[in-house]
Amino acid sequence: MKRALSGCALLLALLLSGCAPQKVSSVGFNLDTVISISAYNVPQSVADDALARVAGYEEKLSKTIEGSDVWHINHADGRPVTVGDDTRKILEMSAKTSADSLGAFDITVAPEVALWDFKAENPALPDAAKLVSAAKMVDYTKLSLSGNTVTLPRGMQIDLGSIAKGYITDRIAEYCRERGVKSGILNFGGNVVVIGRRPDGQPWSVGIRDPANPDGEPIYVVQAADSAVTTSGIYERGFTLNGVRYHHILDPETGWPVQNELASVTLLAPDSFTADAYDTPCLVLGLEKGMALAESLPGVEGIFIDKDGRIYLTSGLKNKQEMHE
Repeated sequence: MKRALSGCALLLALLLSGCAPQKVSSVGFNLDTVISISAYNVPQSVADDALARVAGYEEKLSKTIEGSDVWHINHADGRPVTVGDDTRKILEMSAKTSADSLGAFDITVAPEVALWDFKAENPALPDAAKLVSAAKMVDYTKLSLSGNTVTLPRGMQIDLGSIAKGYITDRIAEYCRERGVKSGILNFGGNVVVIGRRPDGQPWSVGIRDPANPDGEPIYVVQAADSAVTTSGIYERGFTLNGVRYHHILDPETGWPVQNELASVTLLAPDSFTADAYDTPCLVLGLEKGMALAESLPGVEGIFIDKDGRIYLTSGLKNKQEMHE
């Protein structure tokens, strides 16, 4: 109650002094998703410049842009490739996440991903034999990283789609802070970073989508300040064929979409890089093992939603909820 009153008093003081919070926003399409950057009490140029920087990171990290670090790795035919510091940091985190999840996270899934088209007007399953062959080319332990030099065996390819967005969101948030942003929110298509608190002093409310109704009301809301909230869900990209939901979250071991009890996993962490790296393997592992992985991560909490709409919280969030009940 005291916090609510102090927040109201702060907002009232701002209004009376003629200094009501001024919001600036910039929206674009990068990283195959809608990007939204909003901040308070800074010039419009801050949001615009922050958005413009996203394209620069995409040019380094996209597997489809010729000349990117990832493109060079995938077309090196086994030869060593020198990459930039951003790519190196992502590859280092990828290796750690893969080891922590016992291979449930693996950036070498690119040959499997290439066989699926989740945006096709007339979706179809890939050839099973080709998927078996592709799965044999998936093994994160085969990628060698020495400083900024990357070596990947011939025929293997990487895809940073499940982790790069988290890294980029953090870098853009860092840039916003350097430009004077004390209060703001970045939404990179399911990757949310909040800077500081809302202008009224209260934490930000971040809604978690209902997997059964993604465009409806949130199924859960978390309170966040200076932190990140990311979600991995089977509803994001995919198709239904003969009553089965085929989605973009693949089991690296088989190349087929993961089929377990989970519909989505949301992680709340101090940074988007960590949350984005681990939300997918938490879903791939299933409820019990995924929850154990989330609980093992310092400063990380999770919201696990199963296909029946049941919500499971990690201990930190569960304790907070019980305190407010």
